Amino acid sequence: KGYLSVKEPFKRLFHQGMILGENGEKMSKSKGNVVNPDDICKEFGADTLRVYEMFMGPLEATKPWQTKDLAGIRKWLDRVYRLVIESDKLTDENDHQLDYSYNFLVKKVTSDIDSLNMNTCISQMMIFINDCYRVEKVYRPYIQNFVKMLSCFAPHISEEMYYKLTGELVDYQPWPTYDESKLVLATMEYVVQVNGKLRAKFNERTGLSDEELEKLALAQENVIKFTEGKTIKKVIVIRSKMVNIVI
Repeated sequence: KGYLSVKEPFKRLFHQGMILGENGEKMSKSKGNVVNPDDICKEFGADTLRVYEMFMGPLEATKPWQTKDLAGIRKWLDRVYRLVIESDKLTDENDHQLDYSYNFLVKKVTSDIDSLNMNTCISQMMIFINDCYRVEKVYRPYIQNFVKMLSCFAPHISEEMYYKLTGELVDYQPWPTYDESKLVLATMEYVVQVNGKLRAKFNERTGLSDEELEKLALAQENVIKFTEGKTIKKVIVIRSKMVNIVI
């Protein structure tokens, strides 16, 4: 009493869901479905446990524990470590191939942490790491900032990686920011269907008109193969990213 000047010290209350046993029932000793976190930490590590719990689903949802899925999280963390520490992909020159992926990552993780959507934060981190493995070189500052964000979920491995990258402690670093101008894709993939069946894909600049998309779709080699000699009854452009040709 008297320690606070307000009646309610918390601005909001969030009710989290319950983690059930692997059999889908509430954990209890009598049912033998209790998971001991100490055993999980010994086998997979504390970081794996933390990331898995956040990745299971929305915080408010009730969901069953799945020990088999821990191995997948551990493999992903190992994959991150190989990229950051053991690979020779990092560079100080930005070729801009990861500009969109990185800036979208920072924007989404920043927003989703505020709204407590931890599972989607981790999903986006996984997408970014996949993008990093697809390119030849990865811009070092992008990886350093990725590790800063990962430290919220996997603090131990992140602290080690950040120190090896910079010689500094990750806890004292400012939160990454994103460039809104980098969130506009210069090109995108368009899909072409003939009578509802996928027949072609092509990459072109964004912002094309329906007429331009129609011409490009009809000019695709595999589309010509399936429409040649046929009567085209209708061409439907869907959401400016898919073209469906009806013959």
